Amino acid sequence: MVIANLIAYILVLTGAVNWGLYGLFNFNLVSAIFTEPRNIGAIIVYSLIALAALWLIISPMITNGALKLQGGREVRTDN
Repeated sequence: MVIANLIAYILVLTGAVNWGLYGLFNFNLVSAIFTEPRNIGAIIVYSLIALAALWLIISPMITNGALKLQGGREVRTDN
């Protein structure tokens, strides 16, 4: 689940940067990469970003409010 959370964060941050570039400079990064705004590659990227955002909304509900970004081991302290 840690890997899914990291990938989701990267995708959502990519989407945020794309929206920032579009809002400030009227430059769509995804469209520039795929040469058209409605190219199949751009549609896949936009869909993955939307799914990643949904994952980041649902993931804390699955894990009782925790969104893990690092794999950690539990340390037992009883002797």
